Amino acid sequence: MTITKDMTIAQAIEVDNRIAGVFMAFGMGCIGCAMASGETIEEACGVHGIEVEELMTAVNEFIAQNAK
Repeated sequence: MTITKDMTIAQAIEVDNRIAGVFMAFGMGCIGCAMASGETIEEACGVHGIEVEELMTAVNEFIAQNAK
């Protein structure tokens, strides 16, 4: 499954909880906060000043390389 920038962080982590480490490596420590289920990945990137396409590439590469 591909993670998209329109998903919430919580939805993305439901796909594979191991990607939490990718989010954290990009400086998104909000994995467990209330906003993780209330805003999209793209919105969270805007708040944290993170390039959304760079994060999406890293997340989806992680998923491809670590498929269960």
